[in-house]
Amino acid sequence: MGKNLKGKEIGKGICQRKDGLYSARFVDRRGKRHEKYFETIPEARNWLEEARYSDRHDNIFAPADMTVDAWFEYWHNHIVGDLAPNTRRNYQERYSYNIQPVIGDMLLADVKPMHCKMVLNQMEEHYAGSTIRQAYITMGTMFKAALMNDLIAKHPMNGVRYSKPVRAVDDIKFLTVPEQQKFIEAARSSHNFYQYALILETGLRTGELIGLTWDAIDWQNRTLTVNKSLEYRHSQSYWRAGPPKTVQSYRTIPLTDRAYTILREVERQRYIRKESDLLSQVLPYIDRRTGENAALVMRDLVFINYRTGEPSKNSSYDTHLYKLCDKAGIKRFGMHALRHTYATRAIESGMQPKVLQKLLGHASIKTTMDRYVHVTDTSMLLAVQQFAAASAKMV
Repeated sequence: MGKNLKGKEIGKGICQRKDGLYSARFVDRRGKRHEKYFETIPEARNWLEEARYSDRHDNIFAPADMTVDAWFEYWHNHIVGDLAPNTRRNYQERYSYNIQPVIGDMLLADVKPMHCKMVLNQMEEHYAGSTIRQAYITMGTMFKAALMNDLIAKHPMNGVRYSKPVRAVDDIKFLTVPEQQKFIEAARSSHNFYQYALILETGLRTGELIGLTWDAIDWQNRTLTVNKSLEYRHSQSYWRAGPPKTVQSYRTIPLTDRAYTILREVERQRYIRKESDLLSQVLPYIDRRTGENAALVMRDLVFINYRTGEPSKNSSYDTHLYKLCDKAGIKRFGMHALRHTYATRAIESGMQPKVLQKLLGHASIKTTMDRYVHVTDTSMLLAVQQFAAASAKMV
């Protein structure tokens, strides 16, 4: 039982210091000690009671002296842990490189809009608009979580904006019809031809293509199910399986005749291909929809590098694409441009954006509309011609 300077008992966990302040101490269920100082006994008792209540009910216990650093660590490890690995990596990088040096040591409750704006201003000269936007999203998301959990009274990003432009929507790289024809012709003799052709028929992301396994293909119903992805982590030199990018990225895609033929041809070569010992691995991951354990059996992968017997890395595909672009006499592009090309051709063919959203696995129809319903000069001309023809019938 704690005592004041006169020796009078004032309650468990509370004592008076020589400077007259009252110290309230609390050890949570994880064994971490928390301490705060107050000018009056009622303030100390109220804080102590709230702290114990939060601990009993498994609420986030945030002492008034919690720093932005401490909150980011908790938020990143316990609140956004189910996001895609790349998203969490972006959060970590932007915090470490840009946010932490400016406000990391500040008390969470002391952060104001001017401090957040300072972070963005210091990035203005040396960073692209897209990277500044990532920092903006990181701060906005972590402080929103703090607000929702009653750790701060106001969102410190209110009114904060960034001025450097992000890449325009029409800067997204996709192939025109002539470019696509030249590329297909150049790639036809390539060992990666089937991979490139399948993306142009399905719009798969690169990680979804690399992680595609035979059990995801329904030959009878002629569909392909996206339920996992695979990527190579160069920093640690290992393959990592994971769920698709978002819950909405889980999807079943009806196969076109061409896509079906491609997969059948790859299947025909399945048992005569070279296979590395690496394929004996079974990679665990968490199913994003159910929260349950799942696994990717590497020996069941559809696409394997013909020379190494291992999956081809994302970067290897891009390097190979550059060579094919040079051969075809077109501007260089990366793997994701094939997905953009699929989406552009789909819109040009008259596909409804809502249907395309489902096929691409976009979480929001806005993403689909913003990226692809700009289409091309050719499609705009066709639309105007169709409008003119319809109008002529009404005259």
